[in-house]
Amino acid sequence: MSEEYAEILLVEDDPNDVELALRAFDKSGIGGKVRVVKDGAAALDFLLCEGAYADRTPDEQPKVVLLDLKLPKIGGLEVLRRIKGDKRTQAIPVVALTSSHRPDDLAECYRLGVNSYVIKPIEFERCVQVLSRVGLYWLMLNTTP
Repeated sequence: MSEEYAEILLVEDDPNDVELALRAFDKSGIGGKVRVVKDGAAALDFLLCEGAYADRTPDEQPKVVLLDLKLPKIGGLEVLRRIKGDKRTQAIPVVALTSSHRPDDLAECYRLGVNSYVIKPIEFERCVQVLSRVGLYWLMLNTTP
């Protein structure tokens, strides 16, 4: 495995949310398996092995993408649309990890093929608990092709 390999791709632009997620993953023992990108364009470059990630091997895709919906450059819904619309990436599970309670965001995510929709809890301990469970489920219990 190359140094670019990550079992979890966390797509999040808020540094506080990134820090919280990394602390939750460290606490559950999966912290070393996370790659963070801060915008939708970087997420697509990583997954499609383009741009700054052109040297990354496409055979080493993450087991899950944790995708914020409100992202700079390319929004989360468009990233989801492109991931699920590309044969190279469509089988990668995508979890919308968002603060959005909007019913239309939820419906659109599922229409586009999201595998799960998780609203980020506001309370620190609850957020750590939720993120740990999400990470462990997708890495330890879920089976992908």
